[in-house]
Amino acid sequence: MMQETMFIDPQRCIGCRSCVAACRECGTHKGYSMIFVDYLDRAETTATMPTICMHCNEPTCAQVCPADAIKQTEDGVVLSALKPRCLDCRNCVNACPFGVPKYNSAMHLQMKCDMCYDRTSEGLKPMCASVCPTGALTFGKYQDVVPLRRTKPVNVHVFGNQKVETKVFLMLPTDEEAVDVDGCGVFEGRLGVDPSIHESWIDTQVEETDKGNEF
Repeated sequence: MMQETMFIDPQRCIGCRSCVAACRECGTHKGYSMIFVDYLDRAETTATMPTICMHCNEPTCAQVCPADAIKQTEDGVVLSALKPRCLDCRNCVNACPFGVPKYNSAMHLQMKCDMCYDRTSEGLKPMCASVCPTGALTFGKYQDVVPLRRTKPVNVHVFGNQKVETKVFLMLPTDEEAVDVDGCGVFEGRLGVDPSIHESWIDTQVEETDKGNEF
């Protein structure tokens, strides 16, 4: 059984989007990137953060699928929808608390980060982690990665009254055992960009994140 998992360290992300380009090259992604790099608070900082599937221990996307098209491996990896079973209902797209799955209208299929399972199941790193120059996306064993970081691994996310435990860890400067997604601002970058803010030079050089729920 695979013992490695993903660690996301927002403080290390430099917004280079190497992970986005590498994700497109994964053989099972059909040229689409399953990673989204967002500004955390564009009005205040240039800090960015990659968003990948958190691989929930009890994945809501799979629970709401009426066709049992989304499978979870014994390693805890939540896979993209199976093409023969996907009904185009998009329940999974709307149900994910992290806003990760997208619907590919051309392929009539839900697609999401599957931790490059074709690679990781054979002991290889996911494409994103293999190219990240700063370790913002790291793939490895808990006991190997965590002692080398000053930040704390957190895999319990609080959405109001709901707690979601995930296979993927966020590395955060906190003493808390859980992260309040609504309050910490980690995912606030997904809410959109203030149109009153003019683009900087760097903004014109990088690819905009598509915040829609379709390809």
